[in-house]
Amino acid sequence: MLFNSFEFLLFLPTVFVLYWFVFNKNLRVQNSLILVSSYVFYGLWDYRFLSLIFLSTIVDYFIGLNILKQDSEKKKLFLWGSILFNLGVLGFFKYSNFFVDSWVDLFSSVGYEIESVWILNIILPVGISFYTFQTMSYTIDIYRKEIQPTKDFISFASFVSFFPQLVAGPIERASNLLPQILKKRYFNYSQGVQGLRLILWGMFKKVVIADSLAPIVDDIFSNYQNFGGGTLWLGAIYFSFQIYCDFSGYSDIAIGTAKLFGFELMSNFKFPYFSRNIGEFWRRWHISLSTWFRDYLYIPLGGSKAGKWKSIRNIFVIFLVSGFWHGANWTFLLWGLFHSILFLPSFIFNTNRNYTSSIIGDNTLLPRPKEFFQVGTTFILITIGWVFFRSETIGDSFVYLDKMIFEINFPTAKTKGILFLIPLILIEYIIRGNERLNIKVSQNLELLISIVLIITVIWFYNQSSGFIYFQF
Repeated sequence: MLFNSFEFLLFLPTVFVLYWFVFNKNLRVQNSLILVSSYVFYGLWDYRFLSLIFLSTIVDYFIGLNILKQDSEKKKLFLWGSILFNLGVLGFFKYSNFFVDSWVDLFSSVGYEIESVWILNIILPVGISFYTFQTMSYTIDIYRKEIQPTKDFISFASFVSFFPQLVAGPIERASNLLPQILKKRYFNYSQGVQGLRLILWGMFKKVVIADSLAPIVDDIFSNYQNFGGGTLWLGAIYFSFQIYCDFSGYSDIAIGTAKLFGFELMSNFKFPYFSRNIGEFWRRWHISLSTWFRDYLYIPLGGSKAGKWKSIRNIFVIFLVSGFWHGANWTFLLWGLFHSILFLPSFIFNTNRNYTSSIIGDNTLLPRPKEFFQVGTTFILITIGWVFFRSETIGDSFVYLDKMIFEINFPTAKTKGILFLIPLILIEYIIRGNERLNIKVSQNLELLISIVLIITVIWFYNQSSGFIYFQF
């Protein structure tokens, strides 16, 4: 079920009414409603993959219960059982054909052709990269003694399949979401209002900005040979904002929907295109994934305390794995490699932790000239990286970049997309630093803004448009 569908428009208020007015007296029944609603939400894509979520839930539920009962060696066996099971499921469904294709290409390069019959007909389950990481972190945190396992299977299953963030995150930690599921919840009016604000703003970013830019981006990247460098720059810039508005729009709707049911999810985006270096960008972009890799891969490898060369190795590992997480294509690995190279100078010169406690234009109306230059330079580098991410093949990405950088001219087509970027940038600059949209304005002004946004969303509405990160 899509957030931007008529089905969800009926689904959300129905579940809301049942949740707060029918089943609000009994926590277990209320959590059961969350679980059933989540399975209905996911099952409308493909009910067959509900068994996969259920199996993952059962495996990690029982492993979680057993880890603390064992001695140190058996604890490790249970932990590795969880990790191998989750990564095995993810690897089979997401990466099988990638490795088969790569194997076929390798043999073809030395003149030995393998029949295409070996290619597997595997459908990628929606959201599998998100919920496998979410449930896997649960068992890791139990092994580390950071959380206690729950004996409440309904609550744990609700944590794994919580429908607002099931398909495209944020990737929640059990330490944050599970305690909220296990305790009694009461409706909070101000929390509900914040949730509606986030849902509306997320719908605006998705429906008005991302979906309007999508056909322009598709045309430019599909026919890049026919455009000059200026237009190709526009295509890359448009995609930068398309993927941001598409993905952060989903996160806003997910976080806002969770608020309506009394839950607080972690922030996933904090205005990343206002970043002044690559380190700041990765603290503001897809935060739930970048912190997941930091806590469960980078730090266990030694992090930045393993010596300079090992730390550099760890940086390359973390970015390459992050790229591969996004998809079974060499272009995603190249995107990850590109970002590791961008990040390396700031790590070597110890500037990667700059700007951890300040925002662009802090205490000023407009950014300072230095900040303009930093943000502009960072955005250009990120935009170049998005070309690798968006291209079908590595060859396409290099040809696109060659034309984009060396065919210097002004754009001659596709300029109308700029009209969608100007208001977005201005609005986000105004609300920067407050990712929850908890802005204090008069009720009349808030009502007027909401009406304008609702009318705009309805005007641009196209229910057939899915979210980019569903493919990951």
